[in-house]
Amino acid sequence: MPYLALRLDVPAGEVENWSDALLEGGALAVDAADANAGTSREVSLFGEPGSATEVWPQTRLTVLFDAASDAAAALARASARIALPAPAYSIEPVPDDDWVRRTQSQFAPVHASPRIWIVPTWCEPPDTAAINVRIDPGLAFGTGSHATTRLCLRWLDDSVSAGRRVLDYGCGSGILAIAAAKLGASEICAVDVDADAIASCSANAEANGVSLWCGTPDRLHSGVFDVVVANILANPLQQLAASLAARVRIGGDIVLSGVLEAEAAAVNAAYARWFNIDVWAKEEGWVSLAGRRNRDHG
Repeated sequence: MPYLALRLDVPAGEVENWSDALLEGGALAVDAADANAGTSREVSLFGEPGSATEVWPQTRLTVLFDAASDAAAALARASARIALPAPAYSIEPVPDDDWVRRTQSQFAPVHASPRIWIVPTWCEPPDTAAINVRIDPGLAFGTGSHATTRLCLRWLDDSVSAGRRVLDYGCGSGILAIAAAKLGASEICAVDVDADAIASCSANAEANGVSLWCGTPDRLHSGVFDVVVANILANPLQQLAASLAARVRIGGDIVLSGVLEAEAAAVNAAYARWFNIDVWAKEEGWVSLAGRRNRDHG
């Protein structure tokens, strides 16, 4: 199938934010290169938030989308998500090179938590007795390979039991919602602002044989949940604090991921009004925060 390449130059300090936001918004891959030289490095392919280590003063991002995508609209959504103005950009077609087939070899089953494996659809589960979440990385929006997702999955494995009601906010591929369903949650709602993510989540839920509701935030029913999990980015998490808190019952739990260690204090402060919250776990420079809704706050 044909593809589109979106190209933009960004300062070194913005590379991770742009890469993460574009991948979460539907990009299939992001390649980073020195805008003044040409050395390139793949940030992530069919993946999740990246962990770039090389820095160039001005970095050229080449962002791959399928040909049916609106790459300009995806850039606008990413700009709004990270509160940075969109730079000048170009969009051009990319010849069909069967990117999905070429990159399948890069993905193997991920043992994300004691009981949960994330298994690409073309692989056999390593442990048939485990909780196996089948995901097609070619659909993007989350494959379980990134630390932020693994942190959430470990918390869910440790804390979700039969009968709990779970909201996955910013569901992407639905990987967290599907895992919650397989852990025994009685009601699972998955929301995302991106229509492609909603379609991906719905397809993955059907492929995994689980039942959940998936839609945009404005269509979500007015009830509260025992657990709200949000694996997005630090800035939107802070902006959504009051809205997400309102979705957690008194005594319920919230889990926040997509947060760098340096950002944890600010996110924690945004939620401390409603939750007894702190860093729950760390991995590869990322943290997850978990808290319980406190009747005395708010």
